[in-house]
Amino acid sequence: MAIKQKPTEASEAIATEEILALRVGGKPRPRTDLLAREEPLEIRVRGKSVVVTMRTPGHDAELAAGFLCTEALLRKRSDLVEIAHCQQGEAALHGNVLNVFLAPSVEIDFERLTRHVFASSSCGLCGKASIEAVQQQFPPVVSKMRISAKTLAALPEKLRAAQDAFEQTGGLHAAALFNARGKMLVLREDVGRHNAVDKVIGHAFLNSLLPLDGHVLLVSGRASFEILQKALAARISIIAAVSAPSSLAVEFARESGQTLVGFLRGNTMNLYAHPERITTR
Repeated sequence: MAIKQKPTEASEAIATEEILALRVGGKPRPRTDLLAREEPLEIRVRGKSVVVTMRTPGHDAELAAGFLCTEALLRKRSDLVEIAHCQQGEAALHGNVLNVFLAPSVEIDFERLTRHVFASSSCGLCGKASIEAVQQQFPPVVSKMRISAKTLAALPEKLRAAQDAFEQTGGLHAAALFNARGKMLVLREDVGRHNAVDKVIGHAFLNSLLPLDGHVLLVSGRASFEILQKALAARISIIAAVSAPSSLAVEFARESGQTLVGFLRGNTMNLYAHPERITTR
């Protein structure tokens, strides 16, 4: 399977702007500020547009693969033939259109997907009517994964230390995968928290690392229903967040066999679902 995309550079994620910095009681002073870059990405499958998402440029092939995997359009590595940036027209100048080529055996209901993507722009459930609807595609996780509370508590510091673009801009979410020993496998940053998760899952998909039932997904913000759904698609058994989960995320985790950890800060954490995977020794 070929991945044809531009080499990712740190500069892709960062924009430079001239601003005025003002302190109360003082005079505005001109200076240069670094901002997180935000641009649209259109994903096309077999020539048809399936979604446009606002994202931070970089790792676009991972984003596309992760999105299609978590939407149940990609099941296995061999489903994917090629991902390439569009080489025609204005889209080629900006690199904001991706063409995804699937194996001939992969069947797609474009009408269902189009309705789903349209609904996702206006609701937090991404067009899913219920938890049961998601679980028709992705059954509950069964995993023997265990991690110590001590190891888990050390992950946010590792995440923060690896957030290069956030360090410069302060404007990006992050998602990362860790193994049971606390080793980071991959970290991705994006203006959209869901995009960061898609990039991480897409990286795993493209490198034939799925299922991820022996790994922890850590997100820099809150844990939403959609993040839990995406993690379930990748068979991730433990999801941790430095902030709060939503009530639906907790309900979803309990029914999906996922361990959900929130407010992971310092030496404390809240265990919301399936705490048996977190050991105290």
